[in-house]
Amino acid sequence: MAAPGRARRGARLSAAALLALPALALLALLAVPAGRGGGAGAGGREAQPGFSLPLLLPPGLREELRQRWRDLRRLEAAAGGGEAVAAAGLGCGDLSRATAVSVLGWGFTKVVARAALAGGGTVALKSVHGAGREVRRCVQRYGAPAGCRRLAAYKLLKEVTLLQRLQHPGIVKLHGQCYDNSGDAELRVTAMLELGSPLEMIQLLQTPWEERFKICLSLVKLLFYLAHSPLGSIALLDFQPRQFVMVDGNLKVTDMDDASTEELSCKEDNDCTLDFPTKSFPLKCSVAGKCEGINEKKNLFNAYRYFFTYLLPHSAPPALRPLLSDILNATGDLRYGINETLRAFEKVLHLYKSGGMCLGLREGHKCWPSYSHLGCLLSVHSPEEAAAICNSQLHCQSFIVTQHRTWTGELGQVSGVLQ
Repeated sequence: MAAPGRARRGARLSAAALLALPALALLALLAVPAGRGGGAGAGGREAQPGFSLPLLLPPGLREELRQRWRDLRRLEAAAGGGEAVAAAGLGCGDLSRATAVSVLGWGFTKVVARAALAGGGTVALKSVHGAGREVRRCVQRYGAPAGCRRLAAYKLLKEVTLLQRLQHPGIVKLHGQCYDNSGDAELRVTAMLELGSPLEMIQLLQTPWEERFKICLSLVKLLFYLAHSPLGSIALLDFQPRQFVMVDGNLKVTDMDDASTEELSCKEDNDCTLDFPTKSFPLKCSVAGKCEGINEKKNLFNAYRYFFTYLLPHSAPPALRPLLSDILNATGDLRYGINETLRAFEKVLHLYKSGGMCLGLREGHKCWPSYSHLGCLLSVHSPEEAAAICNSQLHCQSFIVTQHRTWTGELGQVSGVLQ
């Protein structure tokens, strides 16, 4: 690591930093001599590339580039105020020494790879997907591949800027960045991020209720932070499970390039209808000409339709089901804001911790969903519920509680006995 306050310089990513070859779905990471480009150093923040374009670019593309550049500069100005921006420690030198690079996936704009750092540890590398839909559509329209890749690179720079400013356990950590803007219209950016595993909803549905509640609670805490962030209320415009990853059992949002820090402008209430495929919600237009709470409510309803409806109700403790039903109804109708939703979740957590324990059966006796693949180990809310579950199991005669604990810190886990 470089000394605090000193920028780290080193080899930049090559002209084909992450090459997308659609036929083979292959990426290559190539190092080039040091001397151009830059990288964020420990204790310091890398200067962003300036805006300069060759005159040969089509006028429409030049205007789109100018607009994204202006949006990026506005975001950087907002991010620079208040408390200091967190420094990212890895730079181009670290990137050039990375090994074991393998593709994890790609989307419309970006491609993501896994890499091992020379000093130990692994990171996720994000860069522009040169064969992605966003770049392809731009090239079809303007016929300027380099300028179109730069247009996509500004989205990645926006994400880097947001991750530098937003610090929360529910947001992936930015470990560093590397960029090269030595070409004319070209701009090559690589972000080095905390590595997670894709969120698999089918697998989550098969986990114990306690774990599913943990996922939903962590999501609510993230949305509370985004509603009150240092940059104002932030909406995740592309809010879907694929935008999240799991890191050490914790849910984290990993894509921020489509996040919006601006609330919709309006002249009257009719301008503020929040539309979803199955529902619409009328909102108020404030005296400041903004749709009140639209970012917060958009996030909350998406959390309801993509997470809460699937993860909260099934196999929930009977004593908690009325509260969970209230949460589902209130968020599904947007009668709760994020503040009320967080309070409701914390109430459920308190009640669960105050009465929780686990029920287990002898190794070899299976039940679903279980903490153990070898036997039956279930989290329950009360001795009465444990007895009810045991009575429903044909071979269960008794159960005992041990001193092991789950993530709530209060629940005794169980070694079950068959008699």
